[in-house]
Amino acid sequence: MARIAGVDLPRDKKIRIALAYVFGIGRPMAEKILAGVKNQVDPEIRVKDLTEDQIGLLNTVISKEYKVEGELRREITANLKRYVEINSYRGYRHRRNLPVRGQRTRTNGRTRRGRRRTVGASKAAAAPAKAA
Repeated sequence: MARIAGVDLPRDKKIRIALAYVFGIGRPMAEKILAGVKNQVDPEIRVKDLTEDQIGLLNTVISKEYKVEGELRREITANLKRYVEINSYRGYRHRRNLPVRGQRTRTNGRTRRGRRRTVGASKAAAAPAKAA
């Protein structure tokens, strides 16, 4: 099993598809990486058919030229913390767990806001019980 940037790649997939399993590498970037090493690694080769030298080459190219996995996750988290600390509008939206990129929240936005919490229904049901 090939291990690149700390991720085990699926053995039966072509390398241009399998590289997208690494956080921070999508299909276009995988194609770009393979174009840079096209003399050594064929994009159509399966992961199980890669040699140790090819795996090492891919590992060094990815680690030197791109931010992936833990390093990229840390950078994204640091950016979000910075938004929150400087009290920007985006930080405010992140802090309150609301959509950040201008989406409306009056009718939609359930993915970000969570399940609906009904307001007033529990008090109305409990009020007649007290009067009796």
